[in-house]
Amino acid sequence: MTSIQVPGLLTFTIAIVVFFVGAGVNRAIKPLQSWNIPEAVTGGLIAAAATLIAYVVFRVEVNFSLEARDMLLLYFFTGIGLNAKLDDLISGGRPFLILLALTLVYLALQNLIAAGSVAALGLPAGMTPLLGSAALIGGHGTTIAWAPIIAARFGLSNALEVGIATATLGLVVASLVGGPIAGYLIRRHGLAGPKAPDPVVGVPDDPGDKYADDLNHITLLRTLLILNVVILIGFALQEIVNESRIKLPLFVICLIVGIVVTNTAPRFLPAMQWPTRSRALALISDLSLNVFLAMSLMSMQLWTLGGLGIALVAVLAVQTVAAVAYIVFAVFPLMGRNYEAAVISAGFTGITLGATPTAIANMTAVTKLHGACARAFIILPLVSAFFIDIANAVAIGLIVR
Repeated sequence: MTSIQVPGLLTFTIAIVVFFVGAGVNRAIKPLQSWNIPEAVTGGLIAAAATLIAYVVFRVEVNFSLEARDMLLLYFFTGIGLNAKLDDLISGGRPFLILLALTLVYLALQNLIAAGSVAALGLPAGMTPLLGSAALIGGHGTTIAWAPIIAARFGLSNALEVGIATATLGLVVASLVGGPIAGYLIRRHGLAGPKAPDPVVGVPDDPGDKYADDLNHITLLRTLLILNVVILIGFALQEIVNESRIKLPLFVICLIVGIVVTNTAPRFLPAMQWPTRSRALALISDLSLNVFLAMSLMSMQLWTLGGLGIALVAVLAVQTVAAVAYIVFAVFPLMGRNYEAAVISAGFTGITLGATPTAIANMTAVTKLHGACARAFIILPLVSAFFIDIANAVAIGLIVR
């Protein structure tokens, strides 16, 4: 077996190529566009399949350096924070609480499905969190954190491999089903976004839109400067947060700082052109998200799924059907049966099966086609990247105690 380590700049460059491959495939295969599949997902899965072929056929293991990916994540979520207007946050109080409650209920349901599947298939009891919320709602990070504890508690030597495989497969499924769910709901209920929305993530394809004149090197550099300042504040606050023993991912801290800054700084600097809902910020956010997602998916080592058998696929199939049913019959109706509910439904697959960036990518694909939905991009990350992590830690702790 030959191992190839791809350095950072080359990885970043390949990720851009992967995105363009996905964009070309989406243009050529029209259903991919109508199903709201993000270009980075299409390209990333093709690249992951290529590395799988290299591993299986040519015995070459490709490993990508992903240092730039973490920075792109910070740019993206900081941009989401900078787009958060106070009015949206106030009006989002009730939807936020409803979405949080729906997510907490599904967290318990997901673990019940995992426990039932483990019992039905005669699997070791320690598999329950690894086939449930630890790997699916929690993703790779939570899996890596809990796998040693689960392995020691249940004597499960392959706990990490099972959890990583579940999280990886869940990420793929979440990337593929979120857009079609939203498209189905939008068509069935005759929904549409606003006619002339402020951009949140991504730039409309129409060159005649009202923001066409404010995108230039000055606005881009000004926006990058503000993003960098907010991220630096986030880095500084992370030290304080860590000392207080509150576990918050850095991107969540940057999101919160962005929200605070964007609702205070313009009051003290009224002459400054602030980037909230600007074309420049939307473009940077879109670029960051797409390259991040392309890097995440193309770096998946799909061959790690091979030795885990049909049981993993069967459980994931049940979890996927349950998630789709829950979204269609619970999330969409309780969130209001409107366009915002459909967009959040696309993102909910990322909460339940994949990861927060997957959720945002799904929502972005939908809003690019059907119209912006600013509030959804605020309340969903706060639920999936902060509150649910705390609840998930409690749930996993109860399972493995």
